[in-house]
Amino acid sequence: MSERIVVDPITRIEGHLRIEADIDENGVIKNAYSSGTAVRGIELIVKDRDPRDVWAFVQRICGVCTTTHALVSIRSVEDALEIKIPRNAHLIRDIMNQAVFIHDHVVHFYHLHALDWVDVVNALKADPNETSRIAQSISSWPKSSPGYFKDVQSKVQKIVDSGQLGIFANGYWGHKAYKLPPEINLLAVAHYLEALDWQKEIVKIHTIFGGKNPHPHYVVGGMATPLDIDSDNGIHAERLMHVSQLIDEAKEFVNKVYIPDLLAIGSYYKDWLHGGGLNNYLCYGDFSTGDLYDPSLYRFPRGIVLNGNLKEVHDIDLKDPTHVQEFIDHSWYNYDGKQKGVGLHPWEGETNLNYTGPKAPYKTLDTNDKYSWLKSPRWKEQPMETGPLARMIVGYAAGKEDIIQIVDETLKKLDVPITALQSALGRTVARGIESVLVADWMRNDMDSLLTNIKNGNQITFDRTKWEPETWPKSAKGVGWLEAPRGALGHWIEIENGKTKNYQAVVPTTWNASPKDHLNNIGAYEAALKDTPLLDKNQPLEILRIIHSFDPCLACAVHLTDLETNKSTEIRIG
Repeated sequence: MSERIVVDPITRIEGHLRIEADIDENGVIKNAYSSGTAVRGIELIVKDRDPRDVWAFVQRICGVCTTTHALVSIRSVEDALEIKIPRNAHLIRDIMNQAVFIHDHVVHFYHLHALDWVDVVNALKADPNETSRIAQSISSWPKSSPGYFKDVQSKVQKIVDSGQLGIFANGYWGHKAYKLPPEINLLAVAHYLEALDWQKEIVKIHTIFGGKNPHPHYVVGGMATPLDIDSDNGIHAERLMHVSQLIDEAKEFVNKVYIPDLLAIGSYYKDWLHGGGLNNYLCYGDFSTGDLYDPSLYRFPRGIVLNGNLKEVHDIDLKDPTHVQEFIDHSWYNYDGKQKGVGLHPWEGETNLNYTGPKAPYKTLDTNDKYSWLKSPRWKEQPMETGPLARMIVGYAAGKEDIIQIVDETLKKLDVPITALQSALGRTVARGIESVLVADWMRNDMDSLLTNIKNGNQITFDRTKWEPETWPKSAKGVGWLEAPRGALGHWIEIENGKTKNYQAVVPTTWNASPKDHLNNIGAYEAALKDTPLLDKNQPLEILRIIHSFDPCLACAVHLTDLETNKSTEIRIG
Protein backbone atom coordinates (compact mmCIF):
# COMPACT_ATOMS: atom_id res chain seq x y z
CA MET A 1 0.00 0.00 0.00
CA SER A 2 1.54 3.33 -1.04
CA GLU A 3 1.09 6.74 0.57
CA ARG A 4 1.44 10.05 -1.23
CA ILE A 5 3.37 12.89 0.36
CA VAL A 6 3.45 16.45 -0.94
CA VAL A 7 6.19 19.05 -0.67
CA ASP A 8 4.81 22.39 -1.79
CA PRO A 9 6.43 24.75 -2.25
CA ILE A 10 9.99 23.55 -2.64
CA THR A 11 11.91 26.38 -1.02
CA ARG A 12 15.41 27.75 -1.68
CA ILE A 13 14.76 27.84 -5.43
CA GLU A 14 13.68 30.45 -7.96
CA GLY A 15 9.94 30.11 -8.51
CA HIS A 16 7.19 27.71 -7.45
CA LEU A 17 7.65 23.94 -7.61
CA ARG A 18 5.49 21.20 -6.14
CA ILE A 19 6.68 17.62 -5.67
CA GLU A 20 4.30 14.75 -5.00
CA ALA A 21 5.76 11.33 -4.20
CA ASP A 22 4.25 7.90 -3.67
CA ILE A 23 6.12 5.99 -0.97
CA ASP A 24 5.77 2.33 -0.05
CA GLU A 25 5.49 0.80 3.42
CA ASN A 26 9.29 0.92 3.77
CA GLY A 27 9.46 4.63 3.07
CA VAL A 28 10.92 4.25 -0.44
CA ILE A 29 9.75 6.56 -3.22
CA LYS A 30 8.14 4.42 -5.92
CA ASN A 31 6.95 7.24 -8.17
CA ALA A 32 7.34 11.01 -8.07
CA TYR A 33 5.63 13.88 -9.87
CA SER A 34 7.06 17.33 -10.60
CA SER A 35 4.59 20.19 -11.01
CA GLY A 36 5.51 23.73 -11.95
CA THR A 37 2.74 25.78 -10.39
CA ALA A 38 3.36 29.07 -12.20
CA VAL A 39 3.46 29.97 -15.89
CA ARG A 40 5.38 32.47 -18.03
CA GLY A 41 3.65 34.48 -20.75
CA ILE A 42 6.70 36.25 -22.15
CA GLU A 43 6.38 34.53 -25.51
CA LEU A 44 3.04 36.30 -26.00
CA ILE A 45 4.31 39.66 -24.79
CA VAL A 46 7.14 39.89 -27.36
CA LYS A 47 4.98 39.01 -30.35
CA ASP A 48 4.96 41.74 -33.05
CA ARG A 49 7.80 43.62 -31.35
CA ASP A 50 11.07 44.74 -32.92
CA PRO A 51 13.45 41.73 -32.68
CA ARG A 52 16.24 44.08 -31.58
CA ASP A 53 14.22 44.89 -28.44
CA VAL A 54 13.11 41.38 -27.47
CA TRP A 55 16.16 40.70 -25.29
CA ALA A 56 15.04 43.41 -22.85
CA PHE A 57 11.66 41.71 -22.38
CA VAL A 58 12.80 38.09 -22.14
CA GLN A 59 15.47 39.16 -19.67
CA ARG A 60 12.54 39.51 -17.28
CA ILE A 61 11.60 35.84 -17.56
CA CYS A 62 13.52 35.33 -14.34
CA GLY A 63 14.96 37.48 -11.58
CA VAL A 64 18.08 35.32 -11.35
CA CYS A 65 18.89 34.34 -14.94
CA THR A 66 18.47 37.79 -16.45
CA THR A 67 21.80 37.92 -18.27
CA THR A 68 21.52 34.47 -19.80
CA HIS A 69 18.07 35.09 -21.27
CA ALA A 70 19.15 38.44 -22.69
CA LEU A 71 22.27 36.97 -24.29
CA VAL A 72 20.59 33.94 -25.80
CA SER A 73 17.82 36.16 -27.21
CA ILE A 74 20.41 38.41 -28.85
CA ARG A 75 22.05 35.31 -30.33
CA SER A 76 18.75 34.08 -31.77
CA VAL A 77 18.24 37.36 -33.65
CA GLU A 78 21.85 37.41 -34.86
CA ASP A 79 21.49 33.84 -36.07
CA ALA A 80 18.30 34.70 -37.97
CA LEU A 81 19.88 37.76 -39.63
CA GLU A 82 23.33 36.15 -40.11
CA ILE A 83 25.09 38.82 -38.07
CA LYS A 84 28.70 38.19 -37.05
CA ILE A 85 29.81 40.17 -34.01
CA PRO A 86 33.31 41.58 -33.34
CA ARG A 87 35.69 39.37 -31.37
CA ASN A 88 35.81 41.84 -28.47
CA ALA A 89 32.04 41.68 -28.12
CA HIS A 90 32.17 37.90 -28.03
CA LEU A 91 34.84 37.99 -25.29
CA ILE A 92 32.91 40.52 -23.20
CA ARG A 93 29.71 38.50 -23.50
CA ASP A 94 31.51 35.33 -22.45
CA ILE A 95 33.19 37.04 -19.51
CA MET A 96 29.80 38.29 -18.33
CA ASN A 97 28.27 34.82 -18.71
CA GLN A 98 31.24 33.23 -16.93
CA ALA A 99 30.75 35.67 -14.07
CA VAL A 100 27.13 34.48 -13.89
CA PHE A 101 28.34 30.87 -13.64
CA ILE A 102 30.71 31.55 -10.75
CA HIS A 103 28.23 33.74 -8.90
CA ASP A 104 25.36 31.30 -9.41
CA HIS A 105 27.31 28.19 -8.44
CA VAL A 106 28.78 29.70 -5.26
CA VAL A 107 25.41 31.10 -4.17
CA HIS A 108 23.71 27.81 -4.97
CA PHE A 109 26.23 25.74 -3.03
CA TYR A 110 26.23 27.82 0.13
CA HIS A 111 22.83 29.47 0.27
CA LEU A 112 20.46 27.14 -1.59
CA HIS A 113 21.90 23.64 -1.27
CA ALA A 114 24.45 23.39 1.55
CA LEU A 115 21.80 23.36 4.25
CA ASP A 116 20.60 20.01 2.87
CA TRP A 117 23.93 18.58 4.05
CA VAL A 118 24.97 20.99 6.82
CA ASP A 119 23.28 21.08 10.23
CA VAL A 120 23.51 24.73 11.27
CA VAL A 121 22.40 24.26 14.87
CA ASN A 122 24.86 21.40 15.36
CA ALA A 123 27.68 23.90 14.65
CA LEU A 124 27.12 25.22 18.19
CA LYS A 125 28.69 22.01 19.52
CA ALA A 126 31.92 22.54 17.55
CA ASP A 127 35.35 23.20 19.00
CA PRO A 128 36.56 26.35 17.19
CA ASN A 129 40.18 25.24 17.66
CA GLU A 130 39.49 21.99 15.81
CA THR A 131 37.58 23.81 13.08
CA SER A 132 40.58 26.10 12.67
CA ARG A 133 42.92 23.12 12.39
CA ILE A 134 40.72 21.50 9.74
CA ALA A 135 40.40 24.75 7.79
CA GLN A 136 44.16 25.30 7.72
CA SER A 137 44.77 21.69 6.69
CA ILE A 138 42.61 21.95 3.55
CA SER A 139 43.20 25.54 2.42
CA SER A 140 45.44 28.59 2.73
CA TRP A 141 42.41 30.88 3.00
CA PRO A 142 43.43 33.53 5.57
CA LYS A 143 40.21 33.61 7.63
CA SER A 144 40.88 30.45 9.59
CA SER A 145 41.89 31.35 13.15
CA PRO A 146 40.18 29.85 16.22
CA GLY A 147 39.02 33.32 17.20
CA TYR A 148 37.34 33.82 13.82
CA PHE A 149 35.33 30.61 14.10
CA LYS A 150 34.51 31.38 17.73
CA ASP A 151 33.01 34.70 16.63
CA VAL A 152 30.91 32.95 13.97
CA GLN A 153 29.72 30.43 16.53
CA SER A 154 28.70 33.27 18.86
CA LYS A 155 26.67 34.89 16.08
CA VAL A 156 24.81 31.64 15.44
CA GLN A 157 24.24 31.16 19.18
CA LYS A 158 22.62 34.60 19.44
CA ILE A 159 20.32 33.77 16.53
CA VAL A 160 19.28 30.45 18.10
CA ASP A 161 18.79 32.00 21.54
CA SER A 162 16.53 34.66 20.03
CA GLY A 163 14.16 31.98 18.80
CA GLN A 164 14.12 33.65 15.39
CA LEU A 165 16.41 31.72 13.10
CA GLY A 166 15.96 34.15 10.22
CA ILE A 167 17.88 32.86 7.19
CA PHE A 168 18.27 29.50 8.97
CA ALA A 169 14.57 29.04 9.73
CA ASN A 170 12.54 25.97 8.76
CA GLY A 171 15.50 23.61 8.50
CA TYR A 172 15.29 19.97 9.52
CA TRP A 173 18.01 20.49 12.13
CA GLY A 174 18.90 17.30 13.98
CA HIS A 175 17.67 15.07 11.13
CA LYS A 176 19.29 11.63 11.12
CA ALA A 177 20.42 12.10 7.52
CA TYR A 178 22.95 14.77 8.58
CA LYS A 179 26.42 13.21 8.91
CA LEU A 180 28.89 16.06 9.36
CA PRO A 181 30.78 16.50 12.63
CA PRO A 182 30.11 19.81 14.41
CA GLU A 183 33.45 21.27 13.30
CA ILE A 184 32.70 20.84 9.59
CA ASN A 185 29.23 22.28 10.17
CA LEU A 186 30.82 25.35 11.74
CA LEU A 187 33.28 25.68 8.86
CA ALA A 188 30.43 25.59 6.33
CA VAL A 189 28.31 28.10 8.27
CA ALA A 190 31.24 30.52 8.45
CA HIS A 191 31.76 30.33 4.70
CA TYR A 192 28.01 30.63 4.13
CA LEU A 193 28.25 34.06 5.72
CA GLU A 194 31.44 34.95 3.84
CA ALA A 195 29.87 33.99 0.53
CA LEU A 196 27.07 36.48 1.18
CA ASP A 197 29.65 39.27 1.18
CA TRP A 198 31.71 37.86 -1.71
CA GLN A 199 28.83 37.40 -4.15
CA LYS A 200 28.02 41.12 -4.29
CA GLU A 201 31.51 41.83 -5.64
CA ILE A 202 31.71 39.62 -8.71
CA VAL A 203 28.52 41.07 -10.19
CA LYS A 204 30.35 44.38 -10.55
CA ILE A 205 31.76 42.87 -13.75
CA HIS A 206 28.25 43.29 -15.18
CA THR A 207 27.97 46.88 -14.03
CA ILE A 208 31.25 47.74 -15.77
CA PHE A 209 30.66 45.93 -19.06
CA GLY A 210 26.84 46.03 -19.12
CA GLY A 211 25.97 49.19 -17.23
CA LYS A 212 24.13 47.56 -14.32
CA ASN A 213 23.19 44.37 -12.51
CA PRO A 214 20.71 42.79 -12.71
CA HIS A 215 19.46 43.33 -16.25
CA PRO A 216 22.73 44.49 -17.87
CA HIS A 217 22.59 45.93 -21.38
CA TYR A 218 23.22 44.05 -24.62
CA VAL A 219 22.74 45.00 -28.26
CA VAL A 220 22.17 43.06 -31.48
CA GLY A 221 25.48 43.26 -33.35
CA GLY A 222 27.83 43.20 -30.39
CA MET A 223 28.03 45.14 -27.14
CA ALA A 224 27.28 48.76 -26.33
CA THR A 225 30.49 48.83 -24.31
CA PRO A 226 32.66 51.87 -25.10
CA LEU A 227 36.21 50.58 -24.82
CA ASP A 228 38.59 53.52 -24.64
CA ILE A 229 41.57 53.21 -22.34
CA ASP A 230 42.29 56.95 -22.60
CA SER A 231 38.77 58.27 -21.99
CA ASP A 232 37.15 59.17 -18.69
CA ASN A 233 33.73 58.29 -20.13
CA GLY A 234 34.51 54.88 -21.60
CA ILE A 235 35.74 51.59 -20.19
CA HIS A 236 39.25 52.83 -19.50
CA ALA A 237 42.36 51.17 -18.10
CA GLU A 238 41.35 51.53 -14.45
CA ARG A 239 37.98 49.87 -14.99
CA LEU A 240 39.55 47.07 -17.00
CA MET A 241 42.00 46.44 -14.17
CA HIS A 242 39.08 46.39 -11.74
CA VAL A 243 37.44 43.63 -13.78
CA SER A 244 40.73 41.77 -13.89
CA GLN A 245 41.04 42.03 -10.10
CA LEU A 246 37.47 40.76 -9.59
CA ILE A 247 38.27 37.74 -11.77
CA ASP A 248 41.37 36.94 -9.73
CA GLU A 249 39.37 37.27 -6.51
CA ALA A 250 36.71 34.93 -7.90
CA LYS A 251 39.34 32.33 -8.80
CA GLU A 252 40.77 32.56 -5.29
CA PHE A 253 37.39 32.16 -3.60
CA VAL A 254 36.51 29.18 -5.76
CA ASN A 255 39.84 27.42 -5.21
CA LYS A 256 40.43 28.28 -1.57
CA VAL A 257 36.91 28.26 -0.11
CA TYR A 258 34.31 26.63 -2.36
CA ILE A 259 36.25 23.58 -3.54
CA PRO A 260 37.86 22.71 -0.17
CA ASP A 261 34.43 22.93 1.48
CA LEU A 262 32.86 20.84 -1.27
CA LEU A 263 35.44 18.08 -0.83
CA ALA A 264 35.29 18.23 2.97
CA ILE A 265 31.50 17.94 3.03
CA GLY A 266 31.34 15.46 0.15
CA SER A 267 33.77 13.07 1.84
CA TYR A 268 31.16 12.39 4.53
CA TYR A 269 28.39 11.69 2.02
CA LYS A 270 30.18 9.70 -0.69
CA ASP A 271 28.03 6.66 0.12
CA TRP A 272 24.82 8.72 -0.36
CA LEU A 273 24.51 8.11 -4.08
CA HIS A 274 20.76 8.49 -4.57
CA GLY A 275 19.22 10.78 -7.14
CA GLY A 276 20.91 9.62 -10.35
CA GLY A 277 17.86 9.41 -12.54
CA LEU A 278 17.74 9.30 -16.33
CA ASN A 279 21.44 8.92 -17.21
CA ASN A 280 20.60 10.76 -20.45
CA TYR A 281 22.59 13.99 -20.70
CA LEU A 282 22.17 17.02 -22.96
CA CYS A 283 24.61 19.87 -23.62
CA TYR A 284 24.24 22.53 -26.33
CA GLY A 285 27.86 23.61 -25.91
CA ASP A 286 29.30 27.05 -25.23
CA PHE A 287 32.31 29.27 -24.51
CA SER A 288 33.89 29.13 -27.93
CA THR A 289 37.56 29.91 -28.42
CA GLY A 290 36.73 31.28 -31.87
CA ASP A 291 33.67 31.30 -34.10
CA LEU A 292 30.50 31.06 -32.02
CA TYR A 293 28.84 28.89 -34.67
CA ASP A 294 31.63 26.27 -34.81
CA PRO A 295 30.84 23.68 -32.11
CA SER A 296 34.27 22.10 -32.52
CA LEU A 297 35.72 25.17 -30.76
CA TYR A 298 33.46 24.95 -27.70
CA ARG A 299 35.09 24.45 -24.31
CA PHE A 300 31.83 22.81 -23.22
CA PRO A 301 31.30 20.46 -26.17
CA ARG A 302 27.90 19.94 -27.73
CA GLY A 303 26.29 16.53 -27.61
CA ILE A 304 24.07 13.87 -26.08
CA VAL A 305 25.10 10.95 -23.88
CA LEU A 306 22.51 8.19 -23.60
CA ASN A 307 22.19 5.68 -20.77
CA GLY A 308 25.44 6.88 -19.22
CA ASN A 309 27.47 5.47 -22.12
CA LEU A 310 30.71 7.46 -22.09
CA LYS A 311 31.96 5.80 -25.25
CA GLU A 312 29.53 7.60 -27.59
CA VAL A 313 28.37 11.20 -28.01
CA HIS A 314 25.33 11.82 -30.19
CA ASP A 315 24.79 15.05 -32.12
CA ILE A 316 21.99 17.51 -31.49
CA ASP A 317 20.68 19.88 -34.16
CA LEU A 318 18.56 22.66 -32.68
CA LYS A 319 17.11 23.49 -36.09
CA ASP A 320 16.04 19.93 -36.88
CA PRO A 321 12.30 19.54 -36.08
CA THR A 322 12.84 15.90 -35.09
CA HIS A 323 15.56 16.66 -32.54
CA VAL A 324 13.86 19.12 -30.17
CA GLN A 325 10.12 18.92 -29.59
CA GLU A 326 7.84 19.94 -26.73
CA PHE A 327 4.93 17.71 -25.71
CA ILE A 328 1.96 18.83 -23.59
CA ASP A 329 0.06 15.61 -22.82
CA HIS A 330 0.52 16.22 -19.08
CA SER A 331 0.84 20.02 -19.22
CA TRP A 332 -1.79 22.75 -18.88
CA TYR A 333 -1.64 23.85 -22.51
CA ASN A 334 -3.27 22.91 -25.79
CA TYR A 335 -2.06 22.93 -29.39
CA ASP A 336 -4.62 24.29 -31.86
CA GLY A 337 -6.29 21.54 -33.86
CA LYS A 338 -3.74 18.90 -32.91
CA GLN A 339 -4.30 15.50 -31.36
CA LYS A 340 -2.67 14.15 -28.23
CA GLY A 341 0.86 12.82 -28.53
CA VAL A 342 1.98 15.59 -30.90
CA GLY A 343 5.25 17.38 -30.21
CA LEU A 344 6.13 20.75 -31.72
CA HIS A 345 9.56 22.08 -32.60
CA PRO A 346 9.95 25.54 -30.97
CA TRP A 347 9.77 27.34 -34.32
CA GLU A 348 6.26 25.90 -34.60
CA GLY A 349 5.60 26.18 -30.88
CA GLU A 350 2.40 27.50 -29.33
CA THR A 351 1.71 29.04 -25.91
CA ASN A 352 -1.99 28.36 -25.41
CA LEU A 353 -2.81 28.22 -21.69
CA ASN A 354 -5.41 25.64 -20.72
CA TYR A 355 -5.63 25.02 -16.99
CA THR A 356 -7.69 21.92 -16.25
CA GLY A 357 -6.37 21.09 -12.79
CA PRO A 358 -8.21 21.06 -9.46
CA LYS A 359 -9.50 24.20 -7.79
CA ALA A 360 -7.78 25.36 -4.64
CA PRO A 361 -7.55 24.14 -1.99
CA TYR A 362 -6.62 20.62 -3.11
CA LYS A 363 -4.65 17.82 -1.49
CA THR A 364 -3.13 16.12 -4.52
CA LEU A 365 -3.02 16.48 -8.29
CA ASP A 366 -4.44 14.02 -10.79
CA THR A 367 -1.09 12.87 -12.12
CA ASN A 368 -2.75 10.60 -14.66
CA ASP A 369 -3.97 13.75 -16.41
CA LYS A 370 -2.36 17.17 -16.85
CA TYR A 371 -0.50 18.33 -13.75
CA SER A 372 2.12 20.99 -14.56
CA TRP A 373 2.63 24.36 -16.23
CA LEU A 374 5.88 23.00 -17.66
CA LYS A 375 5.90 21.40 -21.08
CA SER A 376 7.90 18.23 -21.77
CA PRO A 377 10.87 18.91 -24.07
CA ARG A 378 12.39 15.82 -25.64
CA TRP A 379 15.37 14.98 -27.86
CA LYS A 380 14.15 12.49 -30.45
CA GLU A 381 11.30 11.75 -28.02
CA GLN A 382 13.69 10.93 -25.17
CA PRO A 383 13.86 12.79 -21.83
CA MET A 384 17.15 14.49 -20.97
CA GLU A 385 19.00 15.94 -18.01
CA THR A 386 20.90 19.15 -18.53
CA GLY A 387 23.15 21.21 -16.27
CA PRO A 388 26.62 20.93 -14.71
CA LEU A 389 26.56 17.14 -14.47
CA ALA A 390 25.47 16.86 -18.10
CA ARG A 391 28.27 19.20 -19.19
CA MET A 392 30.88 17.18 -17.31
CA ILE A 393 29.54 13.86 -18.60
CA VAL A 394 29.36 15.04 -22.23
CA GLY A 395 32.77 16.72 -21.96
CA TYR A 396 34.29 13.59 -20.47
CA ALA A 397 32.77 11.37 -23.15
CA ALA A 398 33.89 13.80 -25.88
CA GLY A 399 37.49 13.51 -24.72
CA LYS A 400 37.99 17.10 -23.52
CA GLU A 401 41.35 16.81 -21.75
CA ASP A 402 40.84 19.60 -19.20
CA ILE A 403 37.47 18.17 -18.19
CA ILE A 404 38.78 14.61 -17.97
CA GLN A 405 41.74 15.70 -15.86
CA ILE A 406 39.81 17.68 -13.26
CA VAL A 407 37.00 15.10 -13.05
CA ASP A 408 39.50 12.28 -12.47
CA GLU A 409 41.48 14.29 -9.92
CA THR A 410 38.37 15.26 -7.96
CA LEU A 411 36.93 11.76 -7.91
CA LYS A 412 40.31 10.43 -6.77
CA LYS A 413 40.30 12.86 -3.83
CA LEU A 414 36.83 11.64 -2.88
CA ASP A 415 37.83 8.03 -3.54
CA VAL A 416 34.77 7.26 -5.67
CA PRO A 417 34.36 5.92 -9.24
CA ILE A 418 33.03 8.05 -12.09
CA THR A 419 29.67 6.31 -11.78
CA ALA A 420 29.30 8.16 -8.45
CA LEU A 421 28.76 11.34 -10.46
CA GLN A 422 25.36 10.00 -11.46
CA SER A 423 23.76 11.06 -8.18
CA ALA A 424 22.62 14.14 -6.28
CA LEU A 425 26.05 14.37 -4.68
CA GLY A 426 27.70 13.94 -8.08
CA ARG A 427 25.59 16.74 -9.50
CA THR A 428 26.83 19.00 -6.72
CA VAL A 429 30.45 17.95 -7.25
CA ALA A 430 30.12 18.59 -10.99
CA ARG A 431 28.96 22.13 -10.29
CA GLY A 432 32.11 22.77 -8.26
CA ILE A 433 34.37 21.18 -10.87
CA GLU A 434 33.06 23.38 -13.64
CA SER A 435 33.41 26.45 -11.44
CA VAL A 436 37.16 25.86 -11.43
CA LEU A 437 37.17 25.43 -15.21
CA VAL A 438 35.01 28.47 -15.91
CA ALA A 439 37.07 30.68 -13.59
CA ASP A 440 40.18 29.73 -15.56
CA TRP A 441 38.43 30.41 -18.88
CA MET A 442 37.26 33.78 -17.60
CA ARG A 443 40.85 34.68 -16.75
CA ASN A 444 42.02 33.59 -20.23
CA ASP A 445 39.24 35.49 -22.02
CA MET A 446 39.98 38.65 -20.05
CA ASP A 447 43.66 38.35 -20.98
CA SER A 448 42.67 38.00 -24.65
CA LEU A 449 40.46 41.09 -24.41
CA LEU A 450 43.25 43.11 -22.81
CA THR A 451 45.67 41.99 -25.53
CA ASN A 452 43.26 43.08 -28.26
CA ILE A 453 42.82 46.47 -26.63
CA LYS A 454 46.56 46.95 -26.20
CA ASN A 455 46.98 46.15 -29.89
CA GLY A 456 44.59 48.94 -30.81
CA ASN A 457 41.41 46.89 -31.33
CA GLN A 458 38.64 48.57 -29.34
CA ILE A 459 35.69 47.62 -31.58
CA THR A 460 32.69 46.06 -29.80
CA PHE A 461 29.82 46.71 -32.23
CA ASP A 462 29.14 46.22 -35.95
CA ARG A 463 26.26 48.16 -37.54
CA THR A 464 26.12 45.83 -40.55
CA LYS A 465 22.54 44.54 -40.93
CA TRP A 466 21.39 46.71 -38.04
CA GLU A 467 18.71 48.50 -40.08
CA PRO A 468 15.52 46.50 -40.86
CA GLU A 469 15.76 47.59 -44.52
CA THR A 470 18.71 45.20 -44.87
CA TRP A 471 16.83 42.20 -43.45
CA PRO A 472 15.10 39.49 -45.46
CA LYS A 473 11.30 39.53 -45.47
CA SER A 474 11.24 36.44 -43.28
CA ALA A 475 13.91 34.69 -41.23
CA LYS A 476 14.26 32.15 -38.46
CA GLY A 477 16.99 31.87 -35.87
CA VAL A 478 17.93 30.01 -32.73
CA GLY A 479 20.08 31.28 -29.91
CA TRP A 480 21.70 28.83 -27.56
CA LEU A 481 24.08 28.88 -24.67
CA GLU A 482 24.96 26.96 -21.56
CA ALA A 483 23.42 28.70 -18.57
CA PRO A 484 24.47 27.72 -15.02
CA ARG A 485 21.46 25.41 -14.81
CA GLY A 486 21.92 23.87 -18.26
CA ALA A 487 21.12 24.12 -21.94
CA LEU A 488 19.09 27.22 -22.80
CA GLY A 489 17.52 27.87 -26.19
CA HIS A 490 15.43 30.69 -27.66
CA TRP A 491 13.82 30.29 -31.08
CA ILE A 492 12.58 33.30 -33.06
CA GLU A 493 10.67 33.78 -36.31
CA ILE A 494 10.91 37.26 -37.88
CA GLU A 495 8.53 38.51 -40.55
CA ASN A 496 8.43 42.00 -42.07
CA GLY A 497 10.78 43.29 -39.40
CA LYS A 498 8.65 42.08 -36.47
CA THR A 499 8.70 39.09 -34.15
CA LYS A 500 6.13 36.62 -35.51
CA ASN A 501 6.75 33.76 -33.08
CA TYR A 502 9.02 33.27 -30.10
CA GLN A 503 9.66 30.26 -27.89
CA ALA A 504 12.06 29.71 -24.99
CA VAL A 505 12.97 26.26 -23.72
CA VAL A 506 14.85 26.67 -20.45
CA PRO A 507 17.02 24.15 -18.55
CA THR A 508 14.44 23.57 -15.85
CA THR A 509 11.83 22.81 -18.51
CA TRP A 510 14.02 19.88 -19.55
CA ASN A 511 14.75 18.74 -16.00
CA ALA A 512 11.43 19.39 -14.23
CA SER A 513 9.16 18.31 -17.08
CA PRO A 514 6.16 16.09 -16.38
CA LYS A 515 5.48 12.79 -18.12
CA ASP A 516 5.26 12.92 -21.90
CA HIS A 517 3.02 11.25 -24.48
CA LEU A 518 4.87 7.96 -23.97
CA ASN A 519 4.71 8.28 -20.17
CA ASN A 520 8.46 8.80 -20.05
CA ILE A 521 9.27 10.78 -16.92
CA GLY A 522 11.55 13.81 -16.65
CA ALA A 523 14.85 14.17 -14.81
CA TYR A 524 13.41 15.28 -11.45
CA GLU A 525 10.87 12.48 -11.38
CA ALA A 526 13.48 9.89 -12.39
CA ALA A 527 16.02 11.14 -9.83
CA LEU A 528 13.55 10.81 -6.93
CA LYS A 529 12.47 7.29 -7.82
CA ASP A 530 13.68 4.50 -5.48
CA THR A 531 15.04 6.94 -2.91
CA PRO A 532 14.53 5.87 0.73
CA LEU A 533 13.23 8.45 3.22
CA LEU A 534 14.36 8.25 6.83
CA ASP A 535 11.41 10.37 7.95
CA LYS A 536 8.43 10.96 5.66
CA ASN A 537 7.42 13.94 7.81
CA GLN A 538 10.78 15.58 7.16
CA PRO A 539 11.64 14.53 3.59
CA LEU A 540 15.16 15.98 3.57
CA GLU A 541 16.16 13.51 0.85
CA ILE A 542 13.66 15.02 -1.57
CA LEU A 543 15.15 18.47 -0.99
CA ARG A 544 18.70 17.17 -1.49
CA ILE A 545 17.87 15.65 -4.84
CA ILE A 546 15.74 18.47 -6.20
CA HIS A 547 18.12 21.18 -5.00
CA SER A 548 21.02 19.37 -6.68
CA PHE A 549 19.51 20.51 -10.01
CA ASP A 550 19.28 24.15 -8.83
CA PRO A 551 15.66 24.59 -10.01
CA CYS A 552 14.63 27.84 -11.62
CA LEU A 553 10.90 28.18 -12.35
CA ALA A 554 8.80 31.24 -13.05
CA CYS A 555 8.20 33.20 -9.84
CA ALA A 556 4.84 34.78 -10.75
CA VAL A 557 2.26 34.80 -13.52
CA HIS A 558 2.04 38.01 -15.52
CA LEU A 559 0.24 38.01 -18.85
CA THR A 560 -0.76 40.89 -21.07
CA ASP A 561 -4.09 41.11 -22.87
CA LEU A 562 -2.88 41.79 -26.41
CA GLU A 563 -5.98 43.84 -27.25
CA THR A 564 -6.22 46.09 -24.20
CA ASN A 565 -2.61 45.79 -23.00
CA LYS A 566 -4.03 45.32 -19.54
CA SER A 567 -1.73 43.47 -17.17
CA THR A 568 -3.34 40.47 -15.50
CA GLU A 569 -2.04 38.33 -12.64
CA ILE A 570 -3.20 34.73 -12.39
CA ARG A 571 -2.71 32.71 -9.24
CA ILE A 572 -2.95 28.94 -9.22
CA GLY A 573 -3.40 26.96 -6.02
